Amino acid sequence: MRAIKISDIKPVDKSKEPIFRGKVTIQLVTDLPDKAKEELSVIVVNFSRGATNVFHTHTVPQILYVTEGTGIVATEKEEIKVTPGTFILIPAGEKHWHGATKDSAFSHISITPPGETTKL
Repeated sequence: MRAIKISDIKPVDKSKEPIFRGKVTIQLVTDLPDKAKEELSVIVVNFSRGATNVFHTHTVPQILYVTEGTGIVATEKEEIKVTPGTFILIPAGEKHWHGATKDSAFSHISITPPGETTKL
């Protein structure tokens, strides 16, 4: 067992990844031995004001938990403004994007089993 504080996890800049638009860092909570990585991925994603990812899908379900700021989670049919304490449940295969509003930085925890992400 390990107890980990988010503040102790070094952020990694992912802004140049093609799935992101704007300044984005991630913090790998499950930076654990390979077996644990095979079972579950837990990542803190930090978006600067106005930063988002692009439409994408996952081959597995995804759970997001908002920890800071105001963000948007969207499908082709709807956009939902989200704030700290909100869970977002995204089914496998659903086309979606998420990120910060233009006025607020935004952070969420992403929880997924092993799977693939496809940028659309």
